[in-house]
Parts: sequence; structure tokens; C-alpha cells
Amino acid sequence: MGTTDVQVVITGGLAAAARAVADELTGEDVPARLAGQDATLWGEAAEAEASIRLGWLDLPDTSRELVDRLATLRAELLADGLDHVVLAGMGGSSLAPEVITRGAGVPLTVLDTTDPGQVRSAIGDRLSRTVVVVSSKSGGTVETDSHRRAYAQAFRAAGLADDEVGRRFIVVTDPGSPLERTATELGARAVFLAAPDVGGRYSALSAFGLVPSALAGVDIAALLAEAQAVAGLLGKNEANPGLQLGAALGAAWRTGHDKVAIVHTGADVAGFGDWAEQLVAESTGKQGRGLLPVVVEGAGAPGGSGPDVATVLVSATPTTPATPAATGADSGPPTATVTGPVGAQFLVWEYATALAGRVIGINPFDQPNVAESKENTTRILTTGATVVAPSFTDGPVDGYGDAGLLAGVVDLTGAIHALLAAAPGRGYLAVMAYLDRHADAAAAGLRQALASRTDRAVTFGWGPRFLHSTGQYHKGGPAGGCFLQLTGATVVDLPVPGRPFTFGELQAAQAAGDIQALASRGYPVLRLHLNDRAAGIARLLAAVQ
Repeated sequence: MGTTDVQVVITGGLAAAARAVADELTGEDVPARLAGQDATLWGEAAEAEASIRLGWLDLPDTSRELVDRLATLRAELLADGLDHVVLAGMGGSSLAPEVITRGAGVPLTVLDTTDPGQVRSAIGDRLSRTVVVVSSKSGGTVETDSHRRAYAQAFRAAGLADDEVGRRFIVVTDPGSPLERTATELGARAVFLAAPDVGGRYSALSAFGLVPSALAGVDIAALLAEAQAVAGLLGKNEANPGLQLGAALGAAWRTGHDKVAIVHTGADVAGFGDWAEQLVAESTGKQGRGLLPVVVEGAGAPGGSGPDVATVLVSATPTTPATPAATGADSGPPTATVTGPVGAQFLVWEYATALAGRVIGINPFDQPNVAESKENTTRILTTGATVVAPSFTDGPVDGYGDAGLLAGVVDLTGAIHALLAAAPGRGYLAVMAYLDRHADAAAAGLRQALASRTDRAVTFGWGPRFLHSTGQYHKGGPAGGCFLQLTGATVVDLPVPGRPFTFGELQAAQAAGDIQALASRGYPVLRLHLNDRAAGIARLLAAVQ
């Protein structure tokens, strides 16, 4: 296996079904048609959207023009003493750069939160050496706009003149977006206009993935070479890893394994599951269908198996050589193993997800339910949230939920039991933490703890980050979810300059807006507010365990 190869090995009960799906796709010449950017593959209703969303297939070639420009810009920044790169971006603008830099062992501060404590900590870290990459496809992302405003004020407070402030910003956006105009007004040091025919979750190899990664110190020429090495295989009917993975994902859905446990092995693919989670969930979770990615902590972790779960193991290099016998094995847990370098895997997973969308029968390029929580947030910021009394208080934690869910509940143990009991067969539990993912990192332990208590799939997401990821699946996917939302007290808030709200108010409005969207569908939702974050997380973990 060469260093740029991608290998997909399908075993267990998934093998025969995946072969059948692959035969179906090749019989309809789908691999070549997708590689040729045929927008008719997903049906007439999806054709208009697909026709302007297939540019990601060209990125291994078209993104090469960025390599020299970014190398020059990085050298310029270092010469000016700016060696701390902060990425202000959400969803597709932040997940790929985080995977790329973590795998390369290169530091990058990713700011994809509205938690005032986390934002304040980022701003207070090496401000005199900081350059901020403001990254937003639409140019109107409220979180990213708020980050830009807060950093600009911090730079001014540190004594920088307006022209010096502008040169601390690099902007990545689509042509003609509001952010492009803002960048001109700000006097940004550089503006990178991304390909408009590439959707956010398919943008790993575009300027959105490459600009912050290169400025942080990653060799993006090598990353693109990895993708280029596999690109030529994607139109073929044989030895096509994108077809193999796409067939596996489609077969998983067809055989009732509509939860996909994603396990990464090795530091060089650290965080890959979070990127793949957005790609798969937001692409397929609509019209009451879809695949729910479940990012688990390692092979054998709770929630990584079950009658409705298929497993995908992701690594940069194979741990054991695949054999023809293993590839053809039809017994055992349904599993796919994907090995190969990150640059190539990005392209293979994007191609595979587009194929899976055809098998499932949805448009993999739209996100029809994402705007709902955003609209709720805007309304709450304008009119204010409705104040309600907690259903119960257990030490540092206040619990909120409808009377049907929490009837007779007086403490956390009872609330957790009620929520787990509310999850239907073949359903799932989503933990949504509107907290500081660094200072409150212990909250992530809830995924494993809850998964050990139920045979339902359990996911975990940091808010509002997950709204740009699994949020689409929560509203548009199968109606089997129950939801645990965590919010926390804000000890010291942080204003959003030029806006009539603070980061704490924005965070609270986002949490409340999302609950409204979920509750309007009749889904079980439990909100736990941590009046003392550390004590509340500890109390909650104890109650679960």
C-alpha cells in the first residue's frame, strides 16, 4: 500500500449488502457520472442545488493556486511576529482545519463557540502575536461576526491603530458575501474568496480548510497531493475507495444499521470523526431519513455497537494488512475500515457521502432544517426568552422539561431515568452542551456514561458548534431522538461590540432557540442548567453512573 492510497475493507454482515449496492451503482454508471459532476444523480428535485454544489471534485487541482500565496503570507506574518493563528469559524469552516492541524501536530486555536468564558480565554492568549482568520461561507454567521468584533475591540484596546487592527485579520468567504465587503472596510491583510460551487461541509480542500491550516504551518501541498492521488480512482467501477465506502454507508442504511459509529485510531486522524459527523449527518439527515454518525472514543467504547449500528474505523495507516478472505467475510459485526492519509480521506468521504445520498434517496447538498434554530435565536434576542421555573433542583443543577417527561421527578437520577426511558426503540439520545469545551471538558464524559446505561446510540456535541453539524439531522432525520441540553451559569459575561447583546445572551438564546425547534416536534427534551459548572458536571456524572 502506497503512502497516498486509500483502502476500504468491509467485513461482517455489511459485506454482502455493500457488494450488492456497489453492483447497483456501477450498473447505472454512477461512479463515472459522479466523477463527471452529473447533477441529475439525486433526482429532479435536487438537480438545481446539485448543479452548483459539485465543485469539491475539482479542488485537488484548483486549490493548488493557494499554495504559494499562503506560503508567502505565512512568511510575512512570521516576519511581523504573528505566530499565533486563531480561526474564527463554524461547522465546515472550522472542523476540517482542526483535523488537519491536529493530525500534523501544528497548533491552531479554533474559536467555534459563543461561550463568553471560552471567547475571553482565546482573546487573552498571546494577543500581541495573534492573527485571526475569519472564515464564513455565507459571510453572515452570527458567531463568527461576533468573534471578529470582539477581537477588533481587543486589538484597539491594546493600542493598535485602525489600519494595524485590519492587518491582524485574514478573511475567507464566498465572492460577494457581506464578509467580503466588511473585509474591505476593515482593511484586512488578505482576503481569500472560496469557490462558490462548494458547500461548507464539502469544503475541506478549499480555502476554508487550507488557509488557516497553511498559516498555522501545515504543508498543504502534500495534503492536496494526497487527494490528487486518489481523485483519479473515483470514476472507476473497480478499486474505487469512494465507491466502496459509499456502498458500505448506503448498505448500512438499507439493512437497518442507520447509526454509524466512527472510531479514529491514531493521532494523525484525531478529530476526524467530528468532521465526518457533520458531513454525513447534515448531508443525509432529512425527509425523515438519514445516517446518524456516533463519534465514539475508541474501539469497544459504549455505544459503538448494537442491532442498528454499523462501525467505521478510520486510520491513516493500516494496523493489520487486509486479506481477500477478510474482505469477503460475511459474518460478524457490520464494519468498514478506511485507511489512508487525511487529504485523500477527505475526498473519499465526500464522494462516498454523495453516493450514500443517492442510495438513501435524498439531496446530499441541502440543509432545509438548519435555519429554524437560527431564526428562533434571532427572535429570542429581539423579544427576550420566556422565564420559567425549574421542574426540580438537585444541588447545583436546575432541571427543566415538560410535565409529561418529568412527572414525579425530583432529582437528577430520576430525570436521567425518565429521559432514557423516553428514547424509542431504534432511537438515540443526543447530549448538547452549551458550555466551554476546554474549561468544561469533563462534560464530554457524559457520552460514555450514558451509553453504558442504554442500548440506544448516544451522541455528544458542543453547542452551538453542533447546530452547524448534527443540528440538521436532529430536526430533519428520523423522529427517534431524545435530547439532553446542558447550559451553565455565566460568571463574567462579555459584550459583543456593536450589538445589543452579549456572548452570554447569544449563547442562551441559541440554546433556547434549539429547544423550541425540538420541542415543537414533540421530542423529549431535558435541559439541565449548571449554576456551578464544575460542581454541576460532577453531580451529573455521579447521577448517571
